[in-house]
Amino acid sequence: MDGNHGSLSPRPEDWPDNLPPCLIHVDKEGRFWHLGAEMIHQGINRLIMDHVELDEKGRYIINFRGQRCFVEVEDTFFVINQVIYRPAGPDGPEVFILTLNDRTEEELDPSTLRQNQDNVLYAQVKSGRFPARFLRPSYYQLAEYVIERDSRFFLSVAGHDYLIGRVEC
Repeated sequence: MDGNHGSLSPRPEDWPDNLPPCLIHVDKEGRFWHLGAEMIHQGINRLIMDHVELDEKGRYIINFRGQRCFVEVEDTFFVINQVIYRPAGPDGPEVFILTLNDRTEEELDPSTLRQNQDNVLYAQVKSGRFPARFLRPSYYQLAEYVIERDSRFFLSVAGHDYLIGRVEC
């Protein structure tokens, strides 16, 4: 994807809820684009990620110093780049650690795993506030631990089998 975001009207009355566009597009790989150019400055990208909200209409909103604008997002704002399995031990129970595109790490909540009709895998992140798409490498890292039973898929963690649900359309 080249980061184009269609034809945004320059007229505020055409903006949803008078909320201006940020002119930022997030592609399905979690890359940020501005007016067709990839945003590669990690400091700016991190600032954006630290100030994103998901509103009641499902829109991604950047809220920084009282200024708000909406971001066009192809799939999810956050993506999962890596999954690391940590077996049970003296430091705690068996867990899967996710690395997100904002370079933070967090434990997978296996009860939030969902898969769409194209077999794209998602989980809730950031204390359940945001959906995140597994990128291909992280999908395969987790898939090593997925089991199939009766044509359904499960992730077994700490003695519990978590059904991988379907994304509701």
